[in-house]
Amino acid sequence: MNQNKINKNIYSTIFSTEKKIVMGILNITKDSFYDGDKYNTDKKIIYQAKKMLDEGATIIDIGAQSSRPGAKQISSEQELKILIPTIKLLKKKLPDTNLSIDTFWSNTASKCIALGADMINDISAGNIDEKMLPTIAKINKPYILMHMKGKPKNMQTNPTYINLVEEIKDFFKEKIQQLNSLGFKKIILDPGFGFGKTLEDNYKLMNQLNEFQQFKYPILVGISRKSMIYNLLNGTANDALNGTSILNTIALQKGARILRVHDAKEAIECIKINSFLNEKRRN
Repeated sequence: MNQNKINKNIYSTIFSTEKKIVMGILNITKDSFYDGDKYNTDKKIIYQAKKMLDEGATIIDIGAQSSRPGAKQISSEQELKILIPTIKLLKKKLPDTNLSIDTFWSNTASKCIALGADMINDISAGNIDEKMLPTIAKINKPYILMHMKGKPKNMQTNPTYINLVEEIKDFFKEKIQQLNSLGFKKIILDPGFGFGKTLEDNYKLMNQLNEFQQFKYPILVGISRKSMIYNLLNGTANDALNGTSILNTIALQKGARILRVHDAKEAIECIKINSFLNEKRRN
C-alpha cells in the first residue's frame, strides 16, 4: 500500500465517517507514568506496535516526551533523536501503519511528517510553541488539539475553574478560529483528561463530554490507566484497566470517536459492544 493511499484512508476514517477507532499508545520515553522505558529496543517497539495493530488499533501514537504531571520538558532536538529512528523502523517493518506523533514542537512535527508520519497530537494546542499552528496549517495533516491548563511541570498545581466545561469550550473556539483563519480544518478535539484538572474536574468533564459535539469535529478521549481512575479506586496504573474500559464505554456513549489507549484489545471490545448496542437501539 502506498503512502498516499494510507493518508487517504486515515483521513476518511477520521473525518468522513462516524466509525469509532482506537489509537494505540507507544511511549518511547523513559519517563512515562505507566510504561516508561518499556519499549527500549527495536524488537520491543515492533512487537508492541504490531500487537496493538493486530488487536485492532487504527493509529499508533508515538511519544518521546513525557507529559506526566511534573515531567521535565525536553527540546525538539532531543525528541527527534528518539523519534526519527523509531519512525524509520516502523515504516520499514510495518509500512502500512498510520503514525501519529505526540509533540508540542513545530520543528518535530514538520520533520516527522516529512519522514512519513500521518498526523500530529499536540497536548499544548500551540501554546508552548507559537509556530505550531502555522506549521500545522502548512503541512495539512490531521491535528489533535488538546486542552491543558498550564504545562506538564505545573499543570496539577491547584488547577481551578469558574466553569470547567464552558472554559474548555471557549478555549476550543479560539483555537479552532485560529486554525480556520489559516485555512485548516482537519481538527480533532481532546478535552485533556488529567491535564490541569482535579479528580472531580475529570469526572465532571466526562459527564458533559457530549457538549463538545457542538463543534462538529471528532472527539478523542485519553483516559487510559490515568490517576483519575486508580486514585478513585485506591490502586495504581497497573490496576486501572477495568476502570479504563468502563470510562471508555461511557465516553463512546457521550460522543467520543477516538479512544487513545495502552490496551487496544479491550478498547476495541468497548467499541464493538457500544456499536452493537446502538444498532439494536436504532432497530
